[in-house]
Amino acid sequence: MQEPEFRRAVTATTSIASSLGLATEDVTVLHDSNKLTLRLLPCDVLARVAPVAQQVAEFEVELAQRLAASGCPVAALEPRVEPRVHERDGFAVTFWTYYEPMAPPEVSPIDYADALKRLHAGMSRLDVPTPHFTDRVEQALQLLANRDRTPDLAEADRQLLRSTLQSLRRAIRERGEADQLLHGEPHPGNVLKTPNGVLFVDLETCCRGPVEFDLAHAPEEVGAHYPGVNQDLLRECRLLVLAMITTWRWDRDDQFPDGRRMGTEWLSRIRAELDGDGVSGGRS
Repeated sequence: MQEPEFRRAVTATTSIASSLGLATEDVTVLHDSNKLTLRLLPCDVLARVAPVAQQVAEFEVELAQRLAASGCPVAALEPRVEPRVHERDGFAVTFWTYYEPMAPPEVSPIDYADALKRLHAGMSRLDVPTPHFTDRVEQALQLLANRDRTPDLAEADRQLLRSTLQSLRRAIRERGEADQLLHGEPHPGNVLKTPNGVLFVDLETCCRGPVEFDLAHAPEEVGAHYPGVNQDLLRECRLLVLAMITTWRWDRDDQFPDGRRMGTEWLSRIRAELDGDGVSGGRS
């Protein structure tokens, strides 16, 4: 968030917290991009904040409750307040349990795969309206088509990303693997190692697709410990995800730390993988 919006967001959050009886004398920023994640002290609560126009927090709160009730490894909402979205001054705020990071914070591939498998098992029993993973691919393609939004992207790189996204989307769909509800972005930044075990956070990215799409966001070693994985499909999904996140880094409004450098490096990785493996994403 930009500085004026950031200050308003923090003020709105602390005001709501105080009205709910959550003592807030200090605020620590844990993450700041399109959504703000704050740790409030001394109540020791985690707050997630986003402009009302951009949030899907009601969906996230409802889904978190349903998954937690079925024993899925997801972060819990703050039990001292009503589990709902709180709005003030144009911001939507939700309150969650804060988990102190464990040392070392890295999750072993076996534990990662087991937790993701249990999450998928719980999600497979839910019928909730969510986008398909191909809808997110289409969003990336629309961004590539908008040169005003991606003015610094060279035309050769734009064509590379476009052809990779289009061909891999087609190849993955033609495999005909079963779709189910997915986390959407279960990368290490959305995985917590806690005394309660491995927990997933940030459920707003949920979508439908094959489980390999979720596994594509995790470290490569995790896929080796997840039973029943189609390894060819997983390789295609990994390259698809790489092309998607590379596209986001070229958005003029992208706030990912050091995003442009990462976008440049990832373009080189895409070329190397297409040239070296003959993955289907190389076809136009």
